[in-house]
Amino acid sequence: MPKITFDKDTRAKLVGGLSDYLKSELDLDVKGFDAEFLLDFVSERLGPYYYNQGLHDASALYREKLEAISEAVCDIEQPVKPL
Repeated sequence: MPKITFDKDTRAKLVGGLSDYLKSELDLDVKGFDAEFLLDFVSERLGPYYYNQGLHDASALYREKLEAISEAVCDIEQPVKPL
């Protein structure tokens, strides 16, 4: 699996959101590099679980839609008369 990375703006939003959450919910003042290191830790350790679950969910949806398409194709199949 490739390393989970974010563009600069997204990373800044995630770090800010993480800092805000820690302050409001746990009364912890984690900002700057500390918040970035925490985001990296969460991304590296927890990110793969979310990524893999997303892949499983997408795969299940793909199988479901493929089955529906297969059924729709069978529904329009024309009857044949023996030659």
